[in-house]
Amino acid sequence: PLGSIECVNCGQCIKICPVGALSIKPNIEQVWDAIYDPAKTVVVQVAPAVRVALGEYFGFKPGTVSIGQIVTSLRLMGFNKVFDTSFGADLTVVEEGKEFLGRVQRGEDLPQFTSCCPAWIKFAEQYYPDMLGNLSSCRSPQQMFGSLVKDKLPADLGISRENLVMVSVMPCTAKKFEANRPEFKVDGNPDVDIVITTAELGLMIKESGIRFDQIEPGSFDMPFGFKTGAGVIFGSSGGVTEAVLRYAAAQIHKGVNTEFKQLRNNHDTRVVEVDLGDRKLRMALVSGLANARELIDSIRSGEEHFDLVEVMACRGGCVNGGGQPEVQHSQGDVITARAGGLYTSDVMSQFHNSGDNPYIRDLYAKDLTEERAHHLLHTVFSNRSRIITDAIALSTAKGERKLSMSICFGTSCFLRGSQDLYTRVMGYLREKGLDESTEFTASFCGNICKKGPVLEVNGQVLEQCTFEMAVEKIEAAVGDNG
Repeated sequence: PLGSIECVNCGQCIKICPVGALSIKPNIEQVWDAIYDPAKTVVVQVAPAVRVALGEYFGFKPGTVSIGQIVTSLRLMGFNKVFDTSFGADLTVVEEGKEFLGRVQRGEDLPQFTSCCPAWIKFAEQYYPDMLGNLSSCRSPQQMFGSLVKDKLPADLGISRENLVMVSVMPCTAKKFEANRPEFKVDGNPDVDIVITTAELGLMIKESGIRFDQIEPGSFDMPFGFKTGAGVIFGSSGGVTEAVLRYAAAQIHKGVNTEFKQLRNNHDTRVVEVDLGDRKLRMALVSGLANARELIDSIRSGEEHFDLVEVMACRGGCVNGGGQPEVQHSQGDVITARAGGLYTSDVMSQFHNSGDNPYIRDLYAKDLTEERAHHLLHTVFSNRSRIITDAIALSTAKGERKLSMSICFGTSCFLRGSQDLYTRVMGYLREKGLDESTEFTASFCGNICKKGPVLEVNGQVLEQCTFEMAVEKIEAAVGDNG
């Protein structure tokens, strides 16, 4: 079943299915139900990448920025407030920038991996749980925004949190999964209630009878509609890193606004070195999870070293997300055009550094203490390498049981050689005539991933276990049993 495999919810299978047999699970009816419920106040946030792709459904050229028409359409459809996820992206830059500068100064937990892409996060939780400490603890812009708005807006509007419905318009199907993660709920009430994709919004606009190409453009509601150009470029591969570096550079050299255009070449994997203060930083930017796996394996093996690594599950970044208009293989320039639209928006913005957003500065000055910011804007990640929760019997003692053994076959332990260890240990047990008096099971997660392979012998756990360590412990256990 789909729920039992290591799907990361990225939606790329929908985009490439040759017969169109796969489709996005829609949430359109939930949105209409909320809008027409008189007890609910419904607000919406729009992700950066949506503004350069939605127009394609209505005849606009790829990369055309249609955010004004999007805002007007959402108001006509009945949303009470229309906000910009780029505000949340600015918050993410500030928090992630502080975290990055702290790690660099301490020389700890490097490289820092970005944490904005929920498909990448789930991929890391499943395949690289031993590296979760290297992930930025920042929530994604969607979840930062939802947390902040659900915390502040109910009091401002005089309503309960439960009667405020937060809807997100995202280029990404993985955002639907992310919004349902239990850590993003307060007493069971989610920070983001409903997520729809760019494609779903296009359908809603059409079924509302709105002439998208003829309506007057509108503007976002303040203060959560104000953003800097740094928040907008999040939608393109390399944009998160550039935004964080702009912030970090300004912190080191006060008043400096620096662009890092060398990060913008739309390749699957890029390695860039940047001078920041008196330090040369080495960064990797990767899009596409196959490329990410190759890069991370080189980091784990010690072949490569980086200070910052940005990972996007979708090739090219969010502009090519699973919820965006379909792009034919012959139209690779479409992704470049969409990214170009985001960088054009950046150029036209009043501010280009997230730390200069006046409304975010006001938030920190009045309310966001370090403790409160951590509570609202940060999270933790969990080991998801366990696919099967019950242990599997590899061998069962046929007579008197002398040994009870368990080995972890979770992803991290498997990659560290648990299969080879098991093969050698079983060979040893057969050679010594102990196989029929040994009960041997396999688990799929010992939750000590950095210390694998993990072998347990009669209740004693051996971390980073070698064949020699296993033999020594087995001989001692057999001796104890007479």
